[in-house]
Amino acid sequence: MDECVFCKIILGEIPSFKVYEDDDFLGFLDINPLSLGNSLMVPKKHYRWVYDVPNFGEYWEAVKIVSLATKKVLKDCDSIGYLTLGYEVAHSHIRIVPRFLGDDHVDGIQISKAKKYSKEEMRKIAGKIREEVERMQKKKREGR
Repeated sequence: MDECVFCKIILGEIPSFKVYEDDDFLGFLDINPLSLGNSLMVPKKHYRWVYDVPNFGEYWEAVKIVSLATKKVLKDCDSIGYLTLGYEVAHSHIRIVPRFLGDDHVDGIQISKAKKYSKEEMRKIAGKIREEVERMQKKKREGR
């Protein structure tokens, strides 16, 4: 898909703050985050909708890893929410949205409540999440 922004991120044509990567999926911070640590998980192959991804279970397992890593890194994170709307970009994506007590998302996640964080804040939180993901994956490989 020549004009797909997520395909361009996957190809490295557009920079991103990566938090997860394997052969099939890429996770990176949302540039219009709904909260600190809000990331997106996309398949590396272009699919229009989340339900089009053939390895659907593996897709959600990747999301789970990033969710658990994010929750551990963001100590005051109360829970993680997910959005699979898919209207903003025509490439399958799952939004991983950390939730905090007293955040602006009163009745569920409000997509109009995007926040702004500096590139330095984004780089720092992405690095912490990525390090925790790698630690979790290593632990899993070692059978612990």
